[in-house]
Amino acid sequence: MSNPGDIDDTPLTSVRQMAEYFAAGCKPPDQYRIGTEHEKFGFRQGDLTPPPYRPADGQPGSIRDVLAGLASFGGEPILDGDNTIGLKQGDASVSLEPAGQLELSGGPLATLHGTRLELQTHFDQVRAACQGLELGFAPLGFHPLATRAAMPWMPKGRYAIMQRYMPLVGSMGLDMMTRTCTVQVNLDYASEQDMRRKLRVSLLLQPLATALFANSPFTEGKPNGFLSYRAHVWTDTDNQRAGIPKVMFEDGFGFERYAAWLIEEVPMYFVYRDGGYIDVAGHSFAAYMAGKVPALAGVTATLGDFADHMTTAFTDVRLKRFLEMRGADAGRADMMLAQSALWVGLLYDDAALASAEALLCGAGWQDAAAARAAVPRQGLAAPWRGGTLRDIVGDVVAIARDGLRARGRLNAAGEDEQTCLDPLQAIAAGGPTQAEYWLDRFHGPWRGDASRIFPEAAI
Repeated sequence: MSNPGDIDDTPLTSVRQMAEYFAAGCKPPDQYRIGTEHEKFGFRQGDLTPPPYRPADGQPGSIRDVLAGLASFGGEPILDGDNTIGLKQGDASVSLEPAGQLELSGGPLATLHGTRLELQTHFDQVRAACQGLELGFAPLGFHPLATRAAMPWMPKGRYAIMQRYMPLVGSMGLDMMTRTCTVQVNLDYASEQDMRRKLRVSLLLQPLATALFANSPFTEGKPNGFLSYRAHVWTDTDNQRAGIPKVMFEDGFGFERYAAWLIEEVPMYFVYRDGGYIDVAGHSFAAYMAGKVPALAGVTATLGDFADHMTTAFTDVRLKRFLEMRGADAGRADMMLAQSALWVGLLYDDAALASAEALLCGAGWQDAAAARAAVPRQGLAAPWRGGTLRDIVGDVVAIARDGLRARGRLNAAGEDEQTCLDPLQAIAAGGPTQAEYWLDRFHGPWRGDASRIFPEAAI
């Protein structure tokens, strides 16, 4: 969402304006950057419960305390009313998801080596901020222990609107908000045609990414029968704004068609004005532009409103002024880096992108939708075009590796970015995913005690 100081109040009069908004994101390949976002659950070290926003009587540590500790490393507070709900740290920012999941929205970086350093630096700062608070943080796809009722809520105005609206449109929206964590990578496009190619390849391969990075096999202390319960939650959160929209596979799909879909078919949540949120959940943006939303009588729709609305589309790959890959569970640091490496390798080299298109030749929306439905429970064993997703893992990782080799971005030791894919190479060779590893621990040395995941998964 736009921060209050960044609002663009340009009046909106046409879908073409919105299309031009997306087109402004086009960049030449030498200006491509990598942005990685990742979330993690806070936990009290004493009883593993989630910490509240404010300090509680008789309890050490809170999310607000963690933000204060992070501020000691520099950055400007992000406020919602009188509450600090994040930090702006140069081109990066730290923010809070609804239940206090701590998110780093990384800066635009030129190489995966920079991404690795950014992850390490952020984790070091979080650990330092937690000193004396008796808190830790663990990146997992779904909270393995807490009930929905036990999760705290952060004091952010937009979340109050979503909290009211979510149960009206799906059975698991509140779980999505409070009990999930993800890792995402944001990548650039050169043109509308380049965007379309990258979008379709990444949509078709998003179920594979969900399987590779599956990391949420427990619910309320027990195995839940899924490898990515986070992905299962998304199947009934709000299907008007989530998943793999068929429109993205239509002939002629581009910036203008996407803008039309957003304003006509994705319901609004809110409009931000005068330091507060106006609840218009369920109304269409097109109705707002036409002056047909009673709560917005006399309010002019702006480009800033559209930019906010765009962030409430939760598709598996989201188009903004870049492409945002959204199919993966949060996980180990090397796996989060591997998630960025996978998509950089596939999409940022022309030959690799062409190879991925050739591998996927003939696949379409129905293939992606069917795999998406099966993958939360079955992982790499999910059906894929007469076989399973596991059948294509080796080829996909090899294409990504070729793409990273072709980029030739070396670190100080003379290594290119291919090493970032090593965790995926191990899975392609038959190794366990993170979810399978945790299940082995649960049935083996943990002796059925899922709480042991927190100290082992902690950053």
